[in-house]
Amino acid sequence: MINLANRSAEKEILDNDNIAFADIKQNMRELNVINTWLGGHGITIKGMQQLLQHFKPNQPVTICEIGCGGGDNLQAINKWCTKKGIAVNFIGIDIKQECIDFAKQQYPDLPCHWMVKDYRDVWFDKMKPDIVFSSLFCHHFTNEQLLKMMQWMRKQSSTGFFINDLHRHWLAYYSIRLITRIFSSSYLVKNDAPLSVARGFKLCEWNSIFTGAAIKNYSISWKWAFRHLIVCIND
Repeated sequence: MINLANRSAEKEILDNDNIAFADIKQNMRELNVINTWLGGHGITIKGMQQLLQHFKPNQPVTICEIGCGGGDNLQAINKWCTKKGIAVNFIGIDIKQECIDFAKQQYPDLPCHWMVKDYRDVWFDKMKPDIVFSSLFCHHFTNEQLLKMMQWMRKQSSTGFFINDLHRHWLAYYSIRLITRIFSSSYLVKNDAPLSVARGFKLCEWNSIFTGAAIKNYSISWKWAFRHLIVCIND
């Protein structure tokens, strides 16, 4: 069995440059299916709901996602907000032009300002988004890099931020490995999905990251299937 005592430092294929656009599109499509059927979008909406409790009724909200990929998380949130009558605008940030191009193609009517940037190069000055979040993004970074990411998310959000990411566990690893081998037609998904779990987190590691970032006002809850939802309210 794979040793999951510590986070894997192996780089995911998607983190490399010069991947064909067609391959990225197939990867984004399959990730949307995985997020839909394994509850990833539902967890993202739960994180947003917790922060929306601090808003007044009918108050419009601006939500920013870092590492937004193909935009499926933002689309899922937009559908939920539309049903609830919540006025919402989005900011989607991703370092890959191909991901933003795909998001624009898939969701042309989404009220979103797309940015092709490393999130670390973005600074919102006076017009901060109300909520910042990431989904399946943090595991791409080292623990040391995440300290600064947590501080960035807190400084760049006016209300708070939340994180939806993977719990590193042997059952999650072998389950997604089997599922993607059977159903996936993307070499990116087949390689990166189980590796993402190996790069995921245990509860004690999240606590250590937030302690290092000097952030105290946060909650962590375990969600099916093998996710952690972390919600932070700004002081």
